[in-house]
Amino acid sequence: MDRNQFDDFCTTLTATTHVIQWGGSSVWKVGGKIFAICSHWAAGDHAKISFKWSEMSYILLREEEGIIPAPYLARAQWVQLKHPDAMSEAGIQLYIEEARRIIAGKLNRVARAVFGL
Repeated sequence: MDRNQFDDFCTTLTATTHVIQWGGSSVWKVGGKIFAICSHWAAGDHAKISFKWSEMSYILLREEEGIIPAPYLARAQWVQLKHPDAMSEAGIQLYIEEARRIIAGKLNRVARAVFGL
């Protein structure tokens, strides 16, 4: 999954917003809280996708080949795909949807109502 595909998919998710932050990273939020990031740091480098995950899944995912604890976000159970083929596109989409659900679930009742969640 490249950055355009990442952004196109995240656009389809309910109650999400998109910003460009941190030197050009594509940052997706729900209720003002980040659930997925696609960064592209060096010329010629592939997009690196990071997302939030549950504590148990975080432990399991970081054991997978091509998946690492996300820099700066590992303590909050985020993982990063080291390369685009570390996971299938369908798998990435499922994990991103779940990341959005996890973050949306942490919003208070009023915020969830405001965003229609």
